[in-house]
Amino acid sequence: MSAIDAIVSTLREQPEITIFLTLAIGFWFGGLKFGSFSLGAVTSTLIAGLLIGQLHIVVSPTVQGTFFLMFLFAVGFSVGPQFFRGLKSDGLPQVAFAILLAVVGLLSAYGMGKLLGYNPGLTAGLLAGGYTNSGTLGVATANLGQLGLSADATKQMAALTAIAYAVTYPFGTAGAAWFLASIGPKLLRIDLAAACKELEKKLGVGNAEPGVGTAYRALEARAFRLTNSPFVGKTVSELEAALGDQGCVVRQVRQEGAIIECEPNTILSQGATLAIGGHIDALLAAEGKIGPEVEDAELLSFPTEELDVVIRDRAVAGNTVQQLRSKYLAHPGSGIFLTKITRSGHELPFHPDFEVHRDDVLTLVGAKKDVEKAAKLLGYADRATSTSDMVFMGAGIVIGALLGTITVHIGGIPLSFSSSVGALVAGLVCGYLRSVHRTFGRIPAPALWVFNNVGLNGFVAVVGINAGPGLFSGLQAYGIDLFLAGIVVSMVPLIVGIYAGKYIFKFHPGILLGACAGARTTTAALGALQHEARSSVPALGYTITYAVGRIVLAVWGVVIILLMS
Repeated sequence: MSAIDAIVSTLREQPEITIFLTLAIGFWFGGLKFGSFSLGAVTSTLIAGLLIGQLHIVVSPTVQGTFFLMFLFAVGFSVGPQFFRGLKSDGLPQVAFAILLAVVGLLSAYGMGKLLGYNPGLTAGLLAGGYTNSGTLGVATANLGQLGLSADATKQMAALTAIAYAVTYPFGTAGAAWFLASIGPKLLRIDLAAACKELEKKLGVGNAEPGVGTAYRALEARAFRLTNSPFVGKTVSELEAALGDQGCVVRQVRQEGAIIECEPNTILSQGATLAIGGHIDALLAAEGKIGPEVEDAELLSFPTEELDVVIRDRAVAGNTVQQLRSKYLAHPGSGIFLTKITRSGHELPFHPDFEVHRDDVLTLVGAKKDVEKAAKLLGYADRATSTSDMVFMGAGIVIGALLGTITVHIGGIPLSFSSSVGALVAGLVCGYLRSVHRTFGRIPAPALWVFNNVGLNGFVAVVGINAGPGLFSGLQAYGIDLFLAGIVVSMVPLIVGIYAGKYIFKFHPGILLGACAGARTTTAALGALQHEARSSVPALGYTITYAVGRIVLAVWGVVIILLMS
């Protein structure tokens, strides 16, 4: 047996190796750019799976389903806060717009499927690829079993679904990006860059360069030498009181050859070096009252922490910001600064009379020991961690998937949302609950990336491997027609969206084009728009429509199968 035969035999006997081989090739090729175009990891992984599948390797459907449930929960968890926020009055027009484009896309795919005589699998792949939505592909593939076909027939149809997606996806991505960035502004008869710049002025929005921040820091710690006689022999408490409401805290002192942590009654001697923290304007004012600023790295090397604290104690809720400062934060020698208040995922502007509520999140900054002490008094310390709440995630998937399997008979036809859509809805609810109740359900961003990307691409890899044997016969039979049908499914919703957004919804042109990209769940199109506009304004229309589009288009995976059956 040759080395190649031995490798092929091993891949057939241990298909788990094949999955990771497919993932490696897919992520590698998907990361390559040809000019400004890239296939992306999903399409590249699918193509890699289809090619490796020519070796007639069979992977258990259980593996496929496991990957997919993990992916759908992660998708829902990611967009849940935005989705429910969009259901409120200020986001309803964008929600309605995203649903409109999803319906137009569904009808376009349905019409082309009927016109060309496609079966449910092909039509579902056409919709998924034309709309560049992998969730549609996954949900449709997972629900082909509802058609009541034999196992072999279901497998063949799943192969055609994957092939249709692979054929239509490239234009769905590149074509949509080109159309929205180049043709969209012409249809609207506007200069996109000028229109976005004008809106930025009205909104006070800046266009920050990715990866570039500001050198300004609102809070600092600096060292000053005490040379002004009025404060010599005074206590830390008296010094801070003399500085008034400037918001300065004396944290440590170097005197008599030693560094000591401050207490309210610590007496300050002539020539002592004080480590003072506070807002930059307050520090500049304090320098004139205390003495010159000096360099003392050792004195300033006390550990600090920025910590999110969730208000849980009912005795704390109802206090104003000023009351919180006096009761819990502003103690001489151990002051803590409140830098941000978040409620239900929204950052709120605050002032001394602002009243905090239960489950508000306070972002505190100060010496680590002081912040920890304040957190215990205020509520729950929501520290950044690399640990995921797998109980929360696992229970969410189980409950959602079980509810999704409930079958309702309408007109004698058995219908169910399926376990996959159930997991998606569970992710939405869990993501929203996490955003408003920060005491449970943490899934760090890196872990969520793994659940999302490895879950989706693992699923796609298995679909491609199992569908591989039917690749070339499917391309020969449907290739050109599929490609042209994909153009129709990609373009018709965008054209409808541009004119509906202009004349019915009356969106700003930059926001409208971003909403078209979001409703189509095409990130490449948003990138092209922002490049063309030289502005981040299109992103204002992208977020809510993307969240709604991801969910509705995933559900369409079931609907298109039922419509075409």
